[in-house]
Amino acid sequence: MAQPLPGMKPRSDQALSFNMKLLSHHELQGFGGIGEGMGMQLARDGRRILWLAHESAPKNFTAVDVTDPRNPRVVVQTELPHAKVRSNSLDVVGDTMAVAYQTSAVNTKPAGFDLFDISKPENPKLISHFDASGAHSRGVHAVWFVDGEYVHMASGAPDFQPTNPADDQFYRIVDVRKPAKPEEVGRWWLPGTRVGDSTPPLARHPKFDSGYRAHNTNVFPQRPDRAYVGYISGGAVILDIADKSRPKLISHWRYSPPYTGFTHTVLPLFERGLLIVSDECVYPDGKDWPKLVWVVDARVESNPVPISTFPLPPVQAFARNGGRFGAHNLHENLPVPGSWKSEDVIVGTFFGGGVRAFDVSNPYQPREIAYFVPPAPKLSRAGSIQLNDVYVDDRRLVYSVDRFAGGLYVLEMTI
Repeated sequence: MAQPLPGMKPRSDQALSFNMKLLSHHELQGFGGIGEGMGMQLARDGRRILWLAHESAPKNFTAVDVTDPRNPRVVVQTELPHAKVRSNSLDVVGDTMAVAYQTSAVNTKPAGFDLFDISKPENPKLISHFDASGAHSRGVHAVWFVDGEYVHMASGAPDFQPTNPADDQFYRIVDVRKPAKPEEVGRWWLPGTRVGDSTPPLARHPKFDSGYRAHNTNVFPQRPDRAYVGYISGGAVILDIADKSRPKLISHWRYSPPYTGFTHTVLPLFERGLLIVSDECVYPDGKDWPKLVWVVDARVESNPVPISTFPLPPVQAFARNGGRFGAHNLHENLPVPGSWKSEDVIVGTFFGGGVRAFDVSNPYQPREIAYFVPPAPKLSRAGSIQLNDVYVDDRRLVYSVDRFAGGLYVLEMTI
């Protein structure tokens, strides 16, 4: 595997690649700051439309026709109502899209999620809005919508007062089988994070307190009775949601402290009894290093055991290029048409470390098998690439997006 030689530092104005080939790059009409919402629509007319949620205002979401991956084309780009709200997260099922809205302060609207009819991609139509605003709520940070029936999400609520303002978003389940009237059917929070809990408030990390709140809330058809939740400072959580009105804790793996926290994604590999758990780097210049991707033995789901981490380049190679460097999003084997699925190869984004692929066929010794690190976008305030999210389609094409300015990168894995 190609890595920088000892004493050599990658240049932020040059691309690095190994077993990944750039097919195209689109700056998204000058609004290339994309969050962590990517969804593929197989449109009725045969087109492949990639929907992208923006990192921040003024844009809400952008749809890109990627039928020809060498010639992506924007088909629609929409506006947010004001500068104090971000979309950041979306999911697509058929011709329906769920879009999250999180505000920069509590008691602000819109805070919740929208459902859109995207049967005509050039003209998305609002179906309904689920309101999650409130005196202690910033709304919804991330949605998981893969079955057309339920939205699982990290959200605040008008009737939830956290013990600490950083603990404001918890796991909520919303029934959208009547899309014009979404209705909450269940919720769960880490005991001790709500005012009035019998469990005392939880101890805070002495240096990196990112909050005890939910992030990704993944539910798969292989186990529709399980939710796999990244709970930021609270670690990785597995819930029994056979009764959606009463989620029950099965296991809770917390490794912070001594590590720096921010558990982001819990991805189950069902056929192998494994979990792939990613952190999120949230500080620049390597201040919260290490931010890792963990391989966890979950054959006994009540007792998850970490067995390895993904190999990463030396922190010195990327941490001081500007912005963040460390783990973030994974391609999550979304159970929808158009999504690539693999239990042997995991693809993730690492901000300044680009997009990287790992072979986990031997879970005790994961191997890096491909990567692509674009040069710094011209208008990026970070001074380096900051790849934020990744989606792999069933053609094994890799789509990755920059957090600030770079837009969309379309890649081919040559492994």
